[in-house]
Amino acid sequence: MKTLVALALAFATLIPALPAEAGPLPKVVGQCTTTKIKTIETRLEGVADSGDAVEYANKGYGVSYDQVPELHTAKAGDSVKLCLTSLPENCPAGDDRGKVYKATDMRTHKSWELPDAEHMCGGA
Repeated sequence: MKTLVALALAFATLIPALPAEAGPLPKVVGQCTTTKIKTIETRLEGVADSGDAVEYANKGYGVSYDQVPELHTAKAGDSVKLCLTSLPENCPAGDDRGKVYKATDMRTHKSWELPDAEHMCGGA
């Protein structure tokens, strides 16, 4: 019986931890978390004011005025690794727009890097 328990414990350590449903947004450059894609909005080529946007389950957001081809193969519900790559500097008090996140879709293995707002802090 002890051998069976020891084998079960040894096997359990070989199984990687399952990713959290939606870890908190990273706050420090280089910090990452695992979350899921909540929604994706992709726009048609040639349409005025087109661009792509993605919302994450942990309340993260990414947006671009351009199309992001890597995002077009992603699906709502996909797990992603989300890393903070840059923070805005010299922002007015209370304006924290302009954080940039890199996301890697765990299903497609494609990555994209997007800011959290259409404008940087202090912008329009």
